[in-house]
Amino acid sequence: MVAIENSKLTIVGAGSVGVSLAFAALIRGSARHVALYDIATEKVDAEVLDLAHGAQYTGTSDIVGGSDIRLAEGSNVVVITAGAAQKPGQTRLELIGVNARILYSLMDQLLEVAPEAIYCIVSNPCDVLATLAVEHTGLPRERVFASGTVLDTSRLRWMLAERAGVSTSSVHAYIIGEHGDTSFPLWSPASIGTAPILEWELPGHPRMTAEELADIGIAVRDAAYTVIRGKGATSHAIGLVTARIVEAVLNDEHAIMPVSTVLDDYLGISDIALSVPHVVSADGAVPAVATHFSPAELQLLRQSAAALKDVAAGVRAQQ
Repeated sequence: MVAIENSKLTIVGAGSVGVSLAFAALIRGSARHVALYDIATEKVDAEVLDLAHGAQYTGTSDIVGGSDIRLAEGSNVVVITAGAAQKPGQTRLELIGVNARILYSLMDQLLEVAPEAIYCIVSNPCDVLATLAVEHTGLPRERVFASGTVLDTSRLRWMLAERAGVSTSSVHAYIIGEHGDTSFPLWSPASIGTAPILEWELPGHPRMTAEELADIGIAVRDAAYTVIRGKGATSHAIGLVTARIVEAVLNDEHAIMPVSTVLDDYLGISDIALSVPHVVSADGAVPAVATHFSPAELQLLRQSAAALKDVAAGVRAQQ
C-alpha cells in the first residue's frame, strides 16, 4: 500500500454538502490540496475565502476554488456533490431527472481535465447516478462509485454503540443496498467485538432482541428525513464520511466500506450500482465477494437492485 503523495481532491458543488466535505478534508488532512468548484462564482469564492481564513489551523492542506472547471486538473479524486437538494418529504429517487442531466454535463467536462481521477458521487440518488455515470463515460466501474451506504452504516453503528454501551469502532455491522428506502441492515454477520450481535451484553446493557434490531434498522433508514425536517439538509456527517472515503483512496488503504459500484454478477446481480462491502484503495472500489448473506437478506438485496433498475430504466427512456 502506497499513499499518493502531493494528493489533490476536487469537490464539485459548493452547497452545504460540498462545503462540509471541504471543511472535513482540511481538518482531517485528507488531501494535500483541496479544490472547490461551483458555477456560482460569488458563492464558491466566498466559501473558499472563509475556509482559507482558518488555514493556520488545518495542518499542511491548502484550498483553492472558483468557477473554472480547470481547477480539477491533476485531481486524484473528484467528489461530485452538485445537484438539486432533497426537500422535506421527497425521496432520493425523486431527484433523479434533474440530477442526471447535471451529472452528464459535469462528467463530460471533468474527464477533459481530470481523465485519470477516481470519481465518487455523493449527489442523490447516488446509486442510480453512479450507474448512469459509468454508462455515459465508459470508465471502468471501479473508478466511478457512489458514497452509498457508508453514511447509513455510520448511523447504524452509532445507534448500536449507544445501545450496547461500547465505542462505535467496536461495532461491526453494515447497511446494504440502496442509499435510500430499500436499504437494510446486514444482521447475519453483525457483531460487537467478537460476539454475535444478539449475544452481546454488559451490566446495564442487556441483550438486544430481534424486534429491537428491527426498530433500529427503521430508525437508520428514516434518519435523513428527520435531519432534513429539522435543518433542511444533511451535511456534517456526509462531509466527514466522504472525507474518510477519500482518505481510503489517497492512502491506498484497501479499507472495507459499503460504497456503491455497478455490480457484475454479484450474487446474480449485474448492471446496477448497489452498496455492498467493497475494498477501497488507490485503484478505486471492488466488491468484497466473500460477504455472507442469509436467504432473507439476499432477497432484500435483489429487491433493492430491482427498484433501482426500474428508476435507471425510466431515466434512459427519457433521453
